[in-house]
Amino acid sequence: MKAKSATILCIDDEEPGLLVRRALLESVGHRVLTALSGAEGVRIFRSEPVDAVIVDYWMAGKNGLAVAGELKRLNRTTPIIMLSAYTSLPDETIGLVDLWVQKGGEPQNLLDSLENLLRKRATAAPGENRDSK
Repeated sequence: MKAKSATILCIDDEEPGLLVRRALLESVGHRVLTALSGAEGVRIFRSEPVDAVIVDYWMAGKNGLAVAGELKRLNRTTPIIMLSAYTSLPDETIGLVDLWVQKGGEPQNLLDSLENLLRKRATAAPGENRDSK
């Protein structure tokens, strides 16, 4: 069963990958907001209701780990998927991201991972998803 359409914030300082992810997510009915930097992503997150975030690990300026930490401080229940070319992420990602997905993998893997996180969030106990921004 597919989760309902959601608003997804994608943050990556490499525009080609960002555009591909946007097209992929929009093709399955999601509304997609994009940011070309961590600072822009945080600004959008503060001003728009977001159901999930997909952020690149390695970005100039503010890396994905710093962005994830800031987003979790703003709203700890918003699911965050970290994209990385690495085969594993450092231990410090524990508690900051909900899932790690290898960049350049099968697009369906990203879609399935996102749908699972959205479903889990939707079935969370009432009130659990109500952090203020």
